[in-house]
Formats: sequence, structure tokens, C-alpha cells
Amino acid sequence: MGKREASPISTPSYPSLQDCNSSSADSAASPPRSLRSDAPSRAGISSKASVDVNGEPPSFHHSRQGRSNLGEDMSNGAVETLSEVFDPVAALAPEPVPPVAGGGEANGAHSEETISKGGKREIVLGRNVHTTCLAVTEPEANDEFTGDKEAYIASVLARYRKTLMERTKYHLGYPYNLDFDYGALGQLQHFSINNLGDPFIESNYGVHSRQFEVGVLDWFARLWELEKNEYWGYITNCGTEGNLHGILVGREVFPDGILYASRDSHYSVFKAARMYRMDCIKVATLISGEIDCTDFKAKLLDNKDKPAIINVNIGTTVKGAVDDLDLVIKTLEECGFTQDRFYIHCDGALFGLMMPFVKRAPKVSFKKPIGSVSVSGHKFVGCPMPCGVQITRMEHINALSRNVEYLASRDATIMGSRNGHAPIFLWYTLNRKGYKGFQKEVQKCLRNAHYLKDRLRDAGISAMLNELSSTVVFERPLDEEFVRRWQLACKGNIAHVVVMPNVSIEKLDMFLDELTEKRSTWYQEGGEAQPPCVAADIGSENCVCALHK
Repeated sequence: MGKREASPISTPSYPSLQDCNSSSADSAASPPRSLRSDAPSRAGISSKASVDVNGEPPSFHHSRQGRSNLGEDMSNGAVETLSEVFDPVAALAPEPVPPVAGGGEANGAHSEETISKGGKREIVLGRNVHTTCLAVTEPEANDEFTGDKEAYIASVLARYRKTLMERTKYHLGYPYNLDFDYGALGQLQHFSINNLGDPFIESNYGVHSRQFEVGVLDWFARLWELEKNEYWGYITNCGTEGNLHGILVGREVFPDGILYASRDSHYSVFKAARMYRMDCIKVATLISGEIDCTDFKAKLLDNKDKPAIINVNIGTTVKGAVDDLDLVIKTLEECGFTQDRFYIHCDGALFGLMMPFVKRAPKVSFKKPIGSVSVSGHKFVGCPMPCGVQITRMEHINALSRNVEYLASRDATIMGSRNGHAPIFLWYTLNRKGYKGFQKEVQKCLRNAHYLKDRLRDAGISAMLNELSSTVVFERPLDEEFVRRWQLACKGNIAHVVVMPNVSIEKLDMFLDELTEKRSTWYQEGGEAQPPCVAADIGSENCVCALHK
């Protein structure tokens, strides 16, 4: 209970990682554990746990003694130490690798557990694919005096930060704007800010940010041309919640309506149909990924007796295609659907904020007969926590809104508690950038996307870029290690890069140089492996395989 010794530490035993997969029969029968390392950042660390500029705690390292059984814990008195080269993410085993058409299996054979019929990848529910996790251990009795626990935690967090910096450097496949700085808002992390209930009605809970939330909602209502007294909305926890709410409003307006969505719609749209037990019809898409209104018309005519609830994509997940909203409305009218018999929800997760700043782009506007629009806040805006914005017409919301006596408020949202920090982050960015700032960033993204597409084509790589889009689609890399390194999103024979404000020409050049170098080894002249034909995915005019070039 005295001073902390400078000699090597033998106790307490704080493991850096616990194996989540066990080789023993006992552990195989034990319940699966999930990886949950939600550690909020702290404004300050005590002197006991100080960390130097390289993320190293002073003279404090535990090295991991290999342990295979998840059931083992600290009760056996074993001592585990953290090595100096510990990286909490690098130890993760590679995920199961899907096959790539035109080439053999990459990185070894697949286990039967991860491959289903037809060679398609199967995700096994209830099984943690991570071979390691960061264990939660009980503090030792003398931690208050030794500071060992705080030093251990500081070590893990510092090294995790270094890992995040490295992974951010090689991030191209998902639509997140990683170019932000919210240092000025750090002082607010000490408060539990909760915007539960309706953002336009005060509740008994006073630690909220509704004034920021309504300011953000007003900004988006102006962007989508809806007057203050005509809209209702709220800041959601993610883009999926925006779709769930928009489709729920449509279902409440038309309880017997049929949901129509293109097959390239985000999976949350079909999740909504299952959750709400709605009849759902998938509509074919064009090669670009946008909805095929010829097929849409045929399916509407087959179901003229039921109201229509339509999901319109303002940028599809894989190809970044924008559905033709005006043509969708025209098709409805041609099929005899008056405005009192259809409801349109616009899923604008990424491009819902970009489209208004693209010259000659068709408008997403409430001046047209649409019912709701949703957009993600953690994508183009660059909010560091998942969030979104959902806007609908005031006339539709009464069917959902209910009194909540416990809150002394009303509620028409899906979730109960809502992150009160997210509106402040959004408000902060909207104020700093404004319309002109976003317009500048949109133009930069579009220019850089065209640059990437042109460079890919110059290198003899099949590639496609939709008009109005910053999502560049190209042939799927043969090496799954390369896919993981650059965190590319893949589907079948294609992959994509989403060019966001943080993606510079220099980063694209680095990616292209590595891709072309790797590709020269995958497809050697005269070799058996040849680049796949992706004409069925991106069109023959964009495919440069042996058959189409």
C-alpha cells in the first residue's frame, strides 16, 4: 500500500486481449461473446496514467500470454502483460473471404462454415468473427494507489488511437467524411444531453439541445423547400432510422399500401417492410442502378387497387445512382394514381445533401408531391457519431404522434432517448460551412471522382461513374487482403470508392499506384487468371475485359 515500485510489474493482471474463439470443446459450447469496447474519451488523464507523444505510458507494458479459452478469467491469478508492440486491432483474424469470379479463391481455402450454396458468402449468426476482444476486468484493491489500471487503460486507448489514424489513412470504400475538427465542442462531453421526445415540444428533462436541433431542421427544410409551419422532423440516430420513420409515416397514411422499392435500395428499406409487415414489391433497375420505370409501371398496373408507398433513392448504396423522381411521379400519374393515393419517401443518405449543390441536377423538393426526405449526418456533413435528419410534412405526423405523460411531451419519433450531442455537431458544421462551403466541397468530390474514373480507365481497368455521383464503381480486386487494406465495399464482381471531401488527389494516386502494381501480379500476361467481365454490372461500354475492350 506504499509507493509505486519502478521494478517490473507482476500484479495486477490486466489482459490486453481475450480470445473470443476457443480451441477447446468446452469453450466451443459456451455462449458467444460480442465485441463491445465502447470507451468514451476523457478530457484528462491523471498523472498516474500519463502518456507520451508516441502513445506510450511511462514504463508500463503488459505482454499477452496466449490464452485460447474464453471462459478463463483473472480468477486463476495468472499474470498477463501487454507487449510494447501491442495493437488492439492488428491481432484480428481476417474475415472469411468471398470468391471472385474469374479468379481462384484468395488467401487460402474457405471453411464450410462460411460458404453457402453456390459459393456465396454466409454470415453465421451468433458467432464472433473476431479472434480477439478487449476484456473488461475488475480493478485490483490497490489500484487507487498504484495507478496500474489507469495506466493500462491509457495505454490501450493511446494505441487504439494510433490504429484509428492508420485505418483512416486507408479508407476509401464507405461514404464517411473524415475531414472534421470538433475540438471546440469537447467541453460539452461532460453533459448527458438527451433530446427524448418531440423536438418542438419542451419536456420535463432540461438537459437537452432542442434549440440546436430545430435550427438544423429549419436549415434542411429550407434546403428542400418546405416552410417552417408545414414540416415536422427530428434528428435520428442513423440513416436507417430515417428510412424506418419515412416508410412508417407512409404506412400510417396508407395502412393497406404496397411498398415499392428498387432492388438496389438500401437494405433498411426491406427491413422496414419486414418490421411493419408490409407488402413489398422489388422493382428492377437499369444498368446504372436507378429504378426502371418501365418495370415500375407494370407492377403498379398489376396492383391498381392498393395505394402506393414508394422509396426513391437519391444515391444508391453501391453504384451511387439517383432515381429519376420526376419520372417516378409521372409514372404514378400515368397509372391513374392521384396524389391522395401515393406516398413518396426519398432516401437521400449521402446525395440528399450533395444534389442541391450540383449544377443542372434535378431538385429534391417538397414543392413536388413527396412525403418525406432523410439524410445521414455522419456521411457528407462529417459528424463523428452516426446520426441523420428526417423531414416530413406536418399533415402526416398527427397519425403517429402520441402524448407521453412521463415526459410532459408528445412523441412521434421511433427511438426514445436521442443523442443530444449530434444536433450540436451538425449545427456547428452547418454554421461554419454554410451553403457556399458545401457547394465547394461537392464540386471537389465530383472533380476527384472523375479523376479516379479516368485514371482507372487509362490503366485498363473497367470503371463506371454515374452522372451526379461521386461513387466510382470498378472491377473487384482479386486480392481480398488489398480489399481489406483499403476498406473497399464490394458486391459480386464489382467494388467501389466513394470520393468524399477528405479524399485527396494524393490519396487517390497512392491507391491507384498500389492497385496497378498488384493487378500486374494478379493478371500476368499469358496467365490463366484474366480480369473479370463486368459488363452485366456496369455496362459493356464501361467494361474493358478481353471481350469488350
